Amino acid sequence: HIWVKNNLGVTPKSGWSIDPFGHGSTVPYLLKASGFTGGTVIQRVHYAWKQWLAEQQMGDFLWRQNWDSDGHTEILTHNQPFDIYSIKHSCGPHPQVCLNFDFRKIPGEYTEYSLRAVPIDEYNVRQKAELLLEQYGRTGSLFPHNVVMMPLGDDFRYDHDIEWDQQYKNYKLLFDYINLNKEKYHAEAMFGTPSDYFEAVKERSKHFQSLRGDFFVYSDIFSEGRPAYWSGYFTTRPYWKILDRELEASLRSAEILYTLSLNKARQHGYNKTTQLLERDYERLSKARQSLALFQHHDAITGTSKAFVMHDYALKLFEGLQDTTYVQGRCAQTLLVKDPKNMHVGKFLVNRPPQPHVNFLLPDTDRESYEKLAQKVPLVVPRNEPRRVVLFNSLAQQRQDVVKVRVTTPHVRVLDSDGNVIPYQINPVWNLTHFTKNTKAANNNEGADTNKDGTYLQMAKELFEVMFVADLPPLSLVTYVIDRVAEKNLESRAVVYCASCGKNVDDPSFVPPFEVKGMQAGDIQLENHRMKLLFDGRSGFLKAITRKATGRTTQCGLQFAAYPSAQFHSGAYLFMPDPNSRETEREILSDEPSTKRTLQIVITSGSIASELAVIYHPILAHSVRIYHAAGPLSEGIYIENIIDFEAPPKNRETELFMRVVTDISNGDPPEFYSDLNGFQIQKRVKVERIGIEGNYFPITSMAYIQDSSRRLSLLVNHAQGAASWQPGWLEVMLDRRTLYDDSRGMGEGVVDNKRMLTKFWLLLEEVTGGDKKDSYSRPSLFAHHLSNGLLYPANLFVVEGMTETPPQKPSHQRHEKDLSLHKRVQLLTRSFPCDVHLLTLRSSPDPTYMQFPAAYALLVLHRQGYACDVGAGITIPQCSTELPNSRDDSSSPAFHKRTLFRDLKMHAISRTSLTGLHEWEKCKSLDDVQMKPMELTTLNITFVL
Repeated sequence: HIWVKNNLGVTPKSGWSIDPFGHGSTVPYLLKASGFTGGTVIQRVHYAWKQWLAEQQMGDFLWRQNWDSDGHTEILTHNQPFDIYSIKHSCGPHPQVCLNFDFRKIPGEYTEYSLRAVPIDEYNVRQKAELLLEQYGRTGSLFPHNVVMMPLGDDFRYDHDIEWDQQYKNYKLLFDYINLNKEKYHAEAMFGTPSDYFEAVKERSKHFQSLRGDFFVYSDIFSEGRPAYWSGYFTTRPYWKILDRELEASLRSAEILYTLSLNKARQHGYNKTTQLLERDYERLSKARQSLALFQHHDAITGTSKAFVMHDYALKLFEGLQDTTYVQGRCAQTLLVKDPKNMHVGKFLVNRPPQPHVNFLLPDTDRESYEKLAQKVPLVVPRNEPRRVVLFNSLAQQRQDVVKVRVTTPHVRVLDSDGNVIPYQINPVWNLTHFTKNTKAANNNEGADTNKDGTYLQMAKELFEVMFVADLPPLSLVTYVIDRVAEKNLESRAVVYCASCGKNVDDPSFVPPFEVKGMQAGDIQLENHRMKLLFDGRSGFLKAITRKATGRTTQCGLQFAAYPSAQFHSGAYLFMPDPNSRETEREILSDEPSTKRTLQIVITSGSIASELAVIYHPILAHSVRIYHAAGPLSEGIYIENIIDFEAPPKNRETELFMRVVTDISNGDPPEFYSDLNGFQIQKRVKVERIGIEGNYFPITSMAYIQDSSRRLSLLVNHAQGAASWQPGWLEVMLDRRTLYDDSRGMGEGVVDNKRMLTKFWLLLEEVTGGDKKDSYSRPSLFAHHLSNGLLYPANLFVVEGMTETPPQKPSHQRHEKDLSLHKRVQLLTRSFPCDVHLLTLRSSPDPTYMQFPAAYALLVLHRQGYACDVGAGITIPQCSTELPNSRDDSSSPAFHKRTLFRDLKMHAISRTSLTGLHEWEKCKSLDDVQMKPMELTTLNITFVL
């Protein structure tokens, strides 16, 4: 919006959203919060909704949020009444008539459009004008007023300048004829914009009906004459959806660090650093544009052709590299005790002074976008401790589990004060493929070499250090990995498995961990808060027992797949094969015919206990619980590595993970899904439309509940979810369909990538009984863990610089060697526990938009939470005086005297969401009030 204002002099007033596949209720809220005074136009809603809106003459309605009691979130919404926006389908109810009014004529192009329409002239203008008016009049009968808005276009139109003239000149002749005969036709026709339409409607109608809720799942009927539900794209190409989230989190961290470091450099006179940071603004802008581009309705959905998806991914990957680079530079600006020396500082002894380089490097490496990020092993020499830096981008204190890969198990972990903290040394696993009788001569007694398969082996010279970091709000904290001489056996995990300690390449290998055999029967993991029971044969979770109440909840995990209906299930559509004898395809089994092997490995230590089950190659599944006191111990962490391999393997397969519980969530079952991570919407099963019509999009979480328990599944990327039977909650993991579903893509989806998905599974007590609320909300605990899952702490390794080079002659040391702060807290106080820092983004300079201005937009979300869910779970430093989220009244957005440390603010104003309209000035952050569920944007001008 700021770009449009600065470059085109236009202030956006109305929304135009005609091609998303279904419409959620968050976007109209965002438009209203952005200061839109016109309205918004939508198009693709279920054909039955279109019929209902037409029957009620409610094509124009006020869209209100579920929690809104006074109508302040309402925005006037226009539903285009016909199936789609093309000229053939939108001039009126008769497509064959509408074909007469598409005047595109491109040499060499022959379509049903170009063959039907003829140019308007003085001989046919009357007949054509009356034909067009008849269609417009029929459309107008669906509304209570006498204004009709007709789009004039289609996909891939106006790509030749001649078409603009053809459409405009022919319609102008029709409009002129109609307007010259107003008395006869009682009509006036003109070109206009959506804002013109809304102004005309508001002049005629003062009262509109209000609607709450959303328009999912979208279904059309015009292609095949039967319902087709567009619920496949919720999950299609999940690897790209995860990449999108990774860039979103990285960009957010980079923007926050950039704003604070840039203004610190400006205010403290670090001129060279300021110049370098100002140049980096272009990296942020480019990454932001790539992320925004990927929000297109055929990008994040995964519904573009393979070569287009490849191009999108390259842009996302470049954005990840750029934002990671900016994070490192900004973090070291804040950590270095004297940033004036950064551009000439000596980073390695015996090297000449260098220009400004990053010495904070990410701990992972990714060779291409198609590969999962790999941990870079950290070499820890004797007497040379290695430092890692964590950035907590959240405005609340948090616990985060840190995993660092090292080349020796003889290490320990120290916090920023030099104290040794609890840590755990885990093995690193390799998957090795065997064929029949392979390595039998090497006495690999544990491996069943009579069948093909893949087996786990411990890496010989790689280890994982795991520790829990307690991070202050918006802070940079240094931890030290130090070499120890003695064997730290008490910190090493104990491994339970069958033969995983063997190494086929080196039969003499003795693992540096205690390895125990697996006992027959079911398996139990526990911490001080819960017990988990696992099936001993499959390795999947069966039940959860909360120790505080002693109550056991049946909670079985299942993995299976729906067989796709060929030519019906595709990138857009989800439809299981109705002719298949199997409703669900069992793809995880240990039968020899599947050539898939099952292995179960348990790793247990002082920090975490984890059970991993390998159904190679399609699934590696792990469940982990934590032993540290705090919120991490209250949840169950799940990871899945999924690999469909190269096609045609796993063809027509829609893989899902299902949780089967004894929670009584109704019959028909109800479940709750989030909308854009912003709010929650209740879903109720409708039997007659099949499983495909009961899948809904989730972007951060879904949950089921009864009067005493709630089971929440928190996700790290967008996917589809359903509750098809009472007590069930399932999410689609990946999809491969070889055939096109006739919705415009023209090909199947076969470019699946090996991917890692992450979840939190939460079982919380409900104390509110059967009380029904107007809208549902997650618990405060669920918000806390979800924010941590979506925005993990950023981890950097200090490379190539010495703080005080040991035992080096003075002539080999540079007088401007750098030293770092061990901890930098960027806030004087945390934000309230229910106030989420969405972003702190430096705005572009109005004159030179490639450079940052002296002001930034601080965007906040007051996350509404359920007070009667999750009682007894403690979140660090959360005040007991939190505002009641049921109350619609405003409360302070900040604790008193909250400031950005070491930064001076010149002015604060509350603005529209995108910063385009200033609404009120604030004396300080203490003056800012927010209601639950709401978004607020503050324009903060820093002192130069």
